[in-house]
Amino acid sequence: MSLRVAVAAPFIQNGTRRLKENEFVVALSLDRDWFSPDQSKRLIDVATQEGLLEREDDALAVTFDPAEVTVPEEFVPDEDLLRERSAFERVLDSLVAEGVEKHEAVGAINTLQQELGLTIEAAAVVYARREGLDVDDLVPVARSAVLEAEES
Repeated sequence: MSLRVAVAAPFIQNGTRRLKENEFVVALSLDRDWFSPDQSKRLIDVATQEGLLEREDDALAVTFDPAEVTVPEEFVPDEDLLRERSAFERVLDSLVAEGVEKHEAVGAINTLQQELGLTIEAAAVVYARREGLDVDDLVPVARSAVLEAEES
């Protein structure tokens, strides 16, 4: 997942699992020239929301082992990383990262959605759990989507 690669790069570069926010921003904007400083701050928000980063006091802590991530030399992250992704998109990315064919996952999730009368987010979480994926962090997002759908 390219978001994980973009987040890991500053930590790999500095050989640590904790960085001050400004160090993270400098690594992405000045050192690598991937994003502007504002975009780098937006990436922090997205990565925090997706559970890849945690804010601790005046620093950022990565929630995975950055040493397990490879940053290809030619890698340049896409600006699409800066937008918030739905629970469905996040689950789908996780499924694909685990080797599930994207079209297969989408078809199965759509079938579940119709059979169970769920939102697409909730169906994605159910499918991912059935496939053995840990998507507990997305359950609240899926739950709120269900509640919003009920209110409509």
